[in-house]
Amino acid sequence: MSLSPEARKTLAGITTATITTVLLKKGLRNVWMRGARPLRPGLPRLVGPAFTLRFVPAREDLATPESWSSPISTRTAIEAMPEGCIAVVDAMGITDAGIFGDILCARMMKRGVTALVTDGVVRDVEGVLGTNLPVWCDGYAAPPSVAGLTFVGWGEPIGWGG
Repeated sequence: MSLSPEARKTLAGITTATITTVLLKKGLRNVWMRGARPLRPGLPRLVGPAFTLRFVPAREDLATPESWSSPISTRTAIEAMPEGCIAVVDAMGITDAGIFGDILCARMMKRGVTALVTDGVVRDVEGVLGTNLPVWCDGYAAPPSVAGLTFVGWGEPIGWGG
């Protein structure tokens, strides 16, 4: 889904409090994302279509270094991300395995991804900050995602942060 420049400008000027109130009046009561905070203080409000990614609990038989080059991998998902999207990642609130580090965040920047938002954590925090990709997450952890999560797909409905 693309947004017109006018729609982006309008949405960028509306507070999240206003958006949640409007959605509440339309009967949507559970519409905010829990757990995410800006990795770097002072990040601006950003607008873009969501590009969803989903992790499930770790499966040792599936979450292996060899899986990183599988057709269903985070690397493949990043290559499918359209310019201007916001990567919205369901990491099930797991905070002891980082979903992306500096290399994958740098690739998202190169592809023109607007931001990364997750209920999980990132790795290589200094490197991620160095990419200048705006990131909202629940912190950072050194272990890779395969230590606690298995990536299963993108472009699907997700259950993010409750």
